[in-house]
This record gives sequence, structure tokens and C-alpha cells, in this order.
Amino acid sequence: MDRMILPHADWRDRVGLAGLARVLTPARFVGGAVRDTLLGIPVADIDIATPHPPEAVIDMLKESGIRVVPTGLQHGTVTAVLESGPVEVTTLRRDVSTDGRHATVAFTDDWREDAARRDFTMNALYADPVTGEIFDYFEGLADLEARKVRFIGDPLQRIAEDHLRILRFFRFLARFGDAPDAEGLEACVTRAKDLMALSRERIADELLKLLVAKDAVGVMRLMVDRGILLPVIPEITAEGVERLAALAPREAEAGVAPNAMRRLMALLPADPAVAETVGARLRLSKAQRKRLAIAAAAPDSEPKALAYRSGVEGAVDRLLLSDRPVSETVSIRDWEPPRFPLSGGAIVARGVKAGPDVARLMRRVEDQWAAEGFPDAARVEAIADVMVGQSL
Repeated sequence: MDRMILPHADWRDRVGLAGLARVLTPARFVGGAVRDTLLGIPVADIDIATPHPPEAVIDMLKESGIRVVPTGLQHGTVTAVLESGPVEVTTLRRDVSTDGRHATVAFTDDWREDAARRDFTMNALYADPVTGEIFDYFEGLADLEARKVRFIGDPLQRIAEDHLRILRFFRFLARFGDAPDAEGLEACVTRAKDLMALSRERIADELLKLLVAKDAVGVMRLMVDRGILLPVIPEITAEGVERLAALAPREAEAGVAPNAMRRLMALLPADPAVAETVGARLRLSKAQRKRLAIAAAAPDSEPKALAYRSGVEGAVDRLLLSDRPVSETVSIRDWEPPRFPLSGGAIVARGVKAGPDVARLMRRVEDQWAAEGFPDAARVEAIADVMVGQSL
């Protein structure tokens, strides 16, 4: 059989990468960089595997003048900091024990043993940094060509080792797959309750990545149909999947990139309280939870007024999640809201005593200004004259 050679890609010309590989010889590129290059898509992260123990890797890099950060020594991982960016270097390893969340590893010099502990066949492809020769121990090339996301070995055992592999199975299916591997799918269904043992941060990280993948709608429909998320996010229902299915083409029509928060809100009932509950459970950041809550409310004014009050981002989310014309989203997509050209001092100067009445009148003037389409400062002064005159 002819050797498979990794096609050339821009990332292989990164400054310092060839030198790093030479220092670590024997070393091979592994995982996503190899997979994505074979698929002809951009590579984000570069990982290198080597049989050298992590302490030896640190010494080798320091002696070569390469900055190194011990990012995960207990798992054999260090980060080489090159001029062109970081590269993760991991010693070949095998699992000694696992509990579904954490693994204790031992280092090895056996490439196949290292490959055997990885999750899917398409992620267990290695490439020689010099020749580009690809090393495939579990028919990953065939699965990649068929767009088949397949566990290495027994799917139930792989999930027992790391429960997060359930969500990774569906994320990779949404990004790369054409159809689910039947054995892998059934294992995920059988072990779905294992997700309850994971940290909510890890669940959120995988789910949000899945939601912006190519086939997010189809895969979310499959997950809901098979009850995958029921143990951890029961608020996501078939109705939510249909809202997501309606949202995706609206995003495309509006020329707006898919957004995980917006898509998560589509999956949930349109209720700010539910959005807050789910956001808190998933340990989302304050900014993410705020965006989710804003998106949960229906649009209640014309687009620019809505964007002024909710922010352009929030208004785009609310409009796209509604049944309002997509043209309204387009009208504010690149709009910059103006600054309100009136200060509280201008209200006081009209004879209103400093205090809560000033803030109340300011809000009334601002509301009218927004309702009129943000007219110029002269019109704002006139609105203020009327509002203050009515209050005195």
C-alpha cells in the first residue's frame, strides 16, 4: 500500500516549527492539525507527540533557547512558545486508571499505545514533520474519508474512561460527520446519564462549540430525539430544535455569523427566567448570561430603538429569534447607536430641582428621541422644553 503523505499547508511554515520538531526528534504532528489538513480546512492548534519524558522535553527546549511552559506535567504536556505562537508537546502515554472525569497516565515509547487512548479514529492520525508520512493505527484515514466519527475500540469503555466523549462524539459529528456510527451512537444513548458527573463548565464548552458547527441543527435534533441532554439540560426540547432550525437560515440571510448564545437561546423557551436558570447551571460568564437574558425577550420596538436600548448585538439576537422580517436585522447589523445629546444639567437649567425628577425627565426625553429616530440636538432641546413644561 502506498504511503499517505500529509499535504502541505500554511501552518507547516510557521516560524520556529521545523526547528522545534528537530529538537524533539523523534516527534510527530498529531490530532487536529493532521485531521484538518487532510480535510483542507484551516488549522487552529498544533500538537506534537514525542516519546521523550516531559522533564527531558523541558530540558531539551531550554537548551535550544525555546521558551517552555509546564502546562500539564502530570499528563505529560508542556507548551513550547514560538515566535509564531504556542505549540503543545505531549509525551506518549497510556491510561493507568480513569473515573470518567480524570485519568492517571503512564508515559510510554509506543506510538500505537498512545493512539489507542485517544477518542476517535480521525483524531489518532500522526504525521512525520519532515517527510509528511502519515501513521494510522486504527483506520482513521478511511473513517475521515467517509466522514465517520468512530470511537477507537469499545465505545462503552471509551465513554466510561471520559464521559465528555459523549458530547465530543456529537460535536465532531456536527462538524465533520455525514451519518452517526451506529455503535457509537447507541453507546452515547446508553451512557447519557454519565453526563451528570461532569462539571457544568465542561458541558457548556462542548455544547457551545457544537452549536456553531456545520450541522448543528441536524445533530441537536438527533440528540434531543435520543434523550442525550435530558439528564443535564431538560429545558432543551424538540420545540427548541425547531426554533434553532428556523434561526439558522435567518442568520445566513441576514449575513450574520452563527453565535452560540443566540443558538442556545433558540433551544430554550423564550423566558428570561429559564435563560437565567440554564445560564447559571452551565456556569456561563456574566457577559454570556446577560446576552442570553436579553435574547430571551421579544423585540418590542422598531429596530434602531431596540438596538439603542439593548445594544446592537442584543437587538440582532432578539430580531433573528423572532418572526420579524430579516431586513430589520440587516438595517441595524452594522449600525452604531448615537450618543444621547442631553445632560441632566440641561434639565436642571430649565428649572427642575436636582433629584429623581431629573432622571425621570431625562428618560422621557430619551425615549421620545429614540422613538423619533434620533433627531439632531436642536430637536432634542425642543423635546426637553415640552417635557419639562408639562412637568412644571
